[in-house]
Amino acid sequence: MLLAALGLALGMAASAQWQWRDKNNQMHFTDVPPPSDIPDKDILKRPPSAKQLPASPAPAAAPASVLDAASAPGSNKLEAEAEARRAKAEQEEKAKKKAADEANAAARADNCARAKRQMTALDSGMRISRVNDKGEKEFLDDKARADEAQHTRAVIASDCK
Repeated sequence: MLLAALGLALGMAASAQWQWRDKNNQMHFTDVPPPSDIPDKDILKRPPSAKQLPASPAPAAAPASVLDAASAPGSNKLEAEAEARRAKAEQEEKAKKKAADEANAAARADNCARAKRQMTALDSGMRISRVNDKGEKEFLDDKARADEAQHTRAVIASDCK
């Protein structure tokens, strides 16, 4: 029984091995992933738990500060990679902020259009009704109409800029 457990454990460890070729066409067998400069086509075997990375799209143009840092004498590769990651994170944050701003602008435009339609209905003099908390239909009296018109004007003032 102990022998079977030991054999199973060794089999699992053997399946968690990486096999890859380097630039000099030399084979490597390790339990750690290959360096990032090894192309995907040169990785011959991966552990089952390791996921194959999707082919990355063409890299976006790096900011000038990243290029300057990479070409400066005495700088190392890790610093350049860290700066590139920071620049990418900043770009992603700007994109998220822009998307949120666009969504807020669309919501304000929708609120503005609804408020203008509501104001037109209030100004028309037609009878307006709503459903109260009990589910009963009730018509707006003059005071309720004036309150609703005041509220609607405030919405128009804030959202229709």
